[in-house]
Amino acid sequence: MVEANDILDCRGEVCPYPDVKSKRKVKKMNSGEILKILVDYPLSAERIPETMKSMGNEVLSVEKTDNSEWEIQVKIK
Repeated sequence: MVEANDILDCRGEVCPYPDVKSKRKVKKMNSGEILKILVDYPLSAERIPETMKSMGNEVLSVEKTDNSEWEIQVKIK
């Protein structure tokens, strides 16, 4: 696993907030940086990687870390 430059904790939030927050966050980051996004809403675990790819970023991993938590790592374009 790659060391993240920043972490966005969206646990406890439901769509569309994690998706919107992750979009805003990556726009403020520099190319080559890694963002770790923490979510506990299943739809967010599906939508955020799709959104990141559509923005041109690279999704490094989507891992289920608990019964209802996911960790998404994104490399900024």
